[in-house]
Amino acid sequence: MSADAERTVESVERDVLVDIRGLKVHFPIKKGFIFDRTVGHVYAVDGVDLQIRRGETYGLVGESGCGKSTLGRALLQLEPLTEGEVFFDGVDLASLRGEALRRQRQHMQMVFQDPLGSLDPRQTVEQLLLEGMQAHDLAKGSAAKERLVELLAAVGLPRTALGKYPHEFSGGQRQRIGIARALSVDPQLIVADEPVSALDVSVQAQVINLMEDLQQEFGLTYLLIAHDLAVVRHISDRIGVMYLGALAEEAEADDLYAMPLHPYTRALLSAVPVPDPLVEDQREQILLAGDLPSPANPPSGCRFHTRCPWRQETRCDDERPQLRLVQIDGVPESHRVACHWAEQIQSGDLQPHAADTSLTDPTDVQSDDGEASSLFANVVGIPKP
Repeated sequence: MSADAERTVESVERDVLVDIRGLKVHFPIKKGFIFDRTVGHVYAVDGVDLQIRRGETYGLVGESGCGKSTLGRALLQLEPLTEGEVFFDGVDLASLRGEALRRQRQHMQMVFQDPLGSLDPRQTVEQLLLEGMQAHDLAKGSAAKERLVELLAAVGLPRTALGKYPHEFSGGQRQRIGIARALSVDPQLIVADEPVSALDVSVQAQVINLMEDLQQEFGLTYLLIAHDLAVVRHISDRIGVMYLGALAEEAEADDLYAMPLHPYTRALLSAVPVPDPLVEDQREQILLAGDLPSPANPPSGCRFHTRCPWRQETRCDDERPQLRLVQIDGVPESHRVACHWAEQIQSGDLQPHAADTSLTDPTDVQSDDGEASSLFANVVGIPKP
């Protein structure tokens, strides 16, 4: 490696704020009335490697149930890790306990999907914002009051909002309060879990523009979790597409939308309507067959092979693909995809076909010994038919 290349790698490594390696979060499924025993697991997050650079917005998208919210909560150590490592600014978060973890959380905050449910209805806005500041000894007395007024001004709310309760605000205003609460402790990273999905379209644009302005003003880093591809494209620098507990594709935002490589990403983008009727009628539309498999009994091999129009008899069923660089002209090194046949699909050597789907029992779970069993049978203690 040349000296210039080594300096570039070192610069990128220094700019990495969050480094997630081999992250797994498995929730146990219990059986028994008196003595519980674990009969299987829900594989919510099952092997994710992800890096977020300082000052960027990383968009994480996927269907409901793919594990993206669990990943965000695991990053903040709100969910226990089954396996893997999470480094924040070089600090191994999984090794921290008690007071050390509490102090570290000052630098990592979360904006929740439901602004009303995440705000204590018995506290005024002033009490909500002061709580975090007092916990971390950031401001006292008159300086604290001035800080609160500055926070409200930053998110576009008047000083009079301090004495009001959450139910006195609209949905968009409540989300602004949630953002102000996250900013109150001067964090470096904000995990925004579906921050605008519960808001009207016009209010969504206001909140997204506000988040962009605050990022420039305070030098924030975002992990934006969403299922709305239009929102993610508008604000994100890089995007990771998640499917059933793992990343299917990762790329710069413009590269991903210009040339999606994974079949799942292609299907997601083909579902986004285009305002031009001529383009809409002529563009490729991919309809996925079947439903999202249960994370308690994920398919072997490629997790997407049960719904993939490009599924092949070799490798797809029994070999799990790794997130890798692809050998395709015009595709940068920042674009990675977890697909065995990405090159052949892009070149047209492989053509889509009807996916072979089969009916599955949604109560099936994958037991620790590798055999599928019925969750209903496990709970009530009857044999599976």
